[in-house]
Amino acid sequence: MSSVNTAIQLITREQAEKAATAGKAAGSTCSPDLARGPWDYDLAEALAGTPAYGPGASIADVAPAATPRQGQLPDKYKNAGDAELDTWIRAAKAELGERAVILGHFYQRDEVIQYADFVGDSFQLANAALTKPDAEAIIFCGVHFMAETADILSTPEQAVILPNLAAGCSMADMADADSVEDCWEQLTEIFGTGPDADGRVPVIPVTYMNSSAALKAFCGRNGGVVCTSSNARTVLEEAFERGQRVLFFPDQHLGRNTAKALGIPLEQMPMWNPRKDLGGNDEQALLDSRVILWHGFCSVHKRFNVAQIDKARADFPGVNVIVHPECPMEVVDAADSAGSTDFIKKAIAAATEPTTFAIGTEINMVNRLAAEYPQHTIFCLDPVICPCSTMYRIHPGYLAWVLEELVAGRIVNRITVDSGVQADAKVALERMLAAKPK
Repeated sequence: MSSVNTAIQLITREQAEKAATAGKAAGSTCSPDLARGPWDYDLAEALAGTPAYGPGASIADVAPAATPRQGQLPDKYKNAGDAELDTWIRAAKAELGERAVILGHFYQRDEVIQYADFVGDSFQLANAALTKPDAEAIIFCGVHFMAETADILSTPEQAVILPNLAAGCSMADMADADSVEDCWEQLTEIFGTGPDADGRVPVIPVTYMNSSAALKAFCGRNGGVVCTSSNARTVLEEAFERGQRVLFFPDQHLGRNTAKALGIPLEQMPMWNPRKDLGGNDEQALLDSRVILWHGFCSVHKRFNVAQIDKARADFPGVNVIVHPECPMEVVDAADSAGSTDFIKKAIAAATEPTTFAIGTEINMVNRLAAEYPQHTIFCLDPVICPCSTMYRIHPGYLAWVLEELVAGRIVNRITVDSGVQADAKVALERMLAAKPK
């Protein structure tokens, strides 16, 4: 099975050919710009003077002005073919040996994953880096918040490198530190700070792993905790033991789906829109709340809908539909099961008989699972090829560049988290580690 990138190149070429003859292409992508090199987006952003997430699922999301931008990649790497890049990457890896470790997120393109020493979700990869304490450099082929977490958990002597600084996360950017602090002040005015008769504080902040180091630090300072999609239920259960309610950010869907599974009614889950007074709520709605959901979402998982599930069931009777809990509530309700990327991978690995799986998560991971388990029929619920915009900013050209710079004794694209932020964020991350799913 060809990689997602290869499929995008073929579809884009075919669409151009069909357009010339008024024909119809066999497949579709959400943007023809996906076929271009990410350095073209870097240049376009530099010329426009404003950052953007690039083509893919987050193309319509507005990037904050402070979004990191990537400088121009040297022409050597932009102009190189796949074979040349492969030779350079493997040679640099061999020369660096144990001095460098490459981490690859599940959602990365195959052309990058092939060089990873570890493949997993964001926290699995941060933990994987801990198994290499002698590595001088940790090259994180993922997005910005993941590299920040790796820097927090690694030793001060280790350099964490993000091959393309423009690989951010639109969901993480939907909750910034100033907006969350402002929300917290408003909630404190309404709830006060004193505990109730059972000793529970008015509100516990919970941030999803997909957030900035600053927000993890905010939770650490205010009795809060970080959660993953794997342990979100456990984190909420334990938060309710200590607090009367939870402020959950930045992903509304993971918060809503998890709280609903715990039996919390939707009317006790008001949404907080940071652009509105009291988040768009009245005081009574907030006083009656159990979970206050931030107005954030993942643009990849927002693409999935119930109509896609209905079509999968019509086309493949008996299909097993598994979706990520970042999907909207109605999609999770219509699926057979929902869980983290690791949950999805394990569910497919555990199937002993040939099974048809329709998966609601990022296309690179789905495509890779289909290749890894050919005894099953595995396809993405979304028929349009639309990868994570920011994960797709990582390209073998950038990987070759940062590796060859390391060989030359230079560290580029280093991600560092302020020591004060690190200390508070680590508190929240350690609380997360202690919240083991039952």
